[in-house]
Amino acid sequence: MPLLRMRVTGDEDSARAIANLLSSLEGVDHIEEVADLMSHMDDADSSSAGLPDDQGPGVHELEVEVSNAYSANRLRRAVEQLAFELEVMVEFEVEEER
Repeated sequence: MPLLRMRVTGDEDSARAIANLLSSLEGVDHIEEVADLMSHMDDADSSSAGLPDDQGPGVHELEVEVSNAYSANRLRRAVEQLAFELEVMVEFEVEEER
């Protein structure tokens, strides 16, 4: 069963819209938003802390289990299309057969 990991760079509403799309697709067995385990190395004492450039869109990590490779390809195309419409960025990482 393929496991797709995706990173959505955008606001909470966009990530929720993508999760809703995923839950409506046939062949999707499980969807989970996972916490980002990497520290972002933000230094509160930095001279640039709190500047507008540091206040970017959120990052949301999703893990999706799909039933087969065909479903994974359909899911990827659907998410790419929605991300384009929402003007957010989505990165995919695929892990085959668990």
